[in-house]
Amino acid sequence: MQTEILESMKNIAVVGFSPNPEKDSHTVGAYLIEQGYNVYPIYPTGDEICGRKVYRSLSEISDPIDTVVMFRKGEYASKLFEEVLAKGAKNFWLQLGIRNDAVGDLACERGINYVQDACIMFELKRKNYGKSK
Repeated sequence: MQTEILESMKNIAVVGFSPNPEKDSHTVGAYLIEQGYNVYPIYPTGDEICGRKVYRSLSEISDPIDTVVMFRKGEYASKLFEEVLAKGAKNFWLQLGIRNDAVGDLACERGINYVQDACIMFELKRKNYGKSK
């Protein structure tokens, strides 16, 4: 499942992309940008992170999104999953330490690639899938 996501993603919404460079979500989001992915930060405040416009929700993004990466508590995945479906994203990734098995079951039923409790940056580096290697 991870390989399929890593090989197919292009437009990535990072939910919880913090403007604080000391936060993991900032490190990972900035890495995805450096690798050449189209990254859309979703955060409740601010106008710009790493030179990208900040959105308040997935539904505010007019471009197609294929991958949603979440840096929020596991319970939030249930709410976000509805937005993932509405947006038509094919990949839903919960970062390291974040789990929601019920959403994983729903994703499987709906044909959405789902990963939980794994760092997308670590996996890209490990498998050398970054675009600008």
